[in-house]
Amino acid sequence: MSKELKGIHVFAIFAVGFSIVIGVNLTLATQAVRTFPGLEVKNSYVASQSFDARRAAQLALGWDVKVKYVGGHLRLIISDADGPVEPTSISSTLGRATNVRQDQSPDFKFDGTAHVAAADLEAGNWNLRLKAIAKDGTIFEQRVPFVVAR
Repeated sequence: MSKELKGIHVFAIFAVGFSIVIGVNLTLATQAVRTFPGLEVKNSYVASQSFDARRAAQLALGWDVKVKYVGGHLRLIISDADGPVEPTSISSTLGRATNVRQDQSPDFKFDGTAHVAAADLEAGNWNLRLKAIAKDGTIFEQRVPFVVAR
């Protein structure tokens, strides 16, 4: 006893299929918008007007920046041709590239070779968005990506 496939059945199959696709798309779009960290600058045109001058001043410092995560501590190593550098101030945001839920602001202390802050980080990709001010007043800004091993 086989049942006949009627037009209403075909319509129901298509309706359910498209409902699943639309539901998944709406869920993904909602999650993307909800977890988006936001804009880097309010007005990109205005920011671009001073970009070259800020970049040249920052490059003139000759700083090399590295981040390491060892034993529950974040080590920010800033160095130049003469060795370790201690800026007059450091502000930073530590977080994931994809959302702001895990963002934190580490409190760095200089130990003579590196700036160290306690941090409890899960495995995976992280970004340190660094803003430091050199002794001559030059603003140094850099995003430093790093990986915490499993």
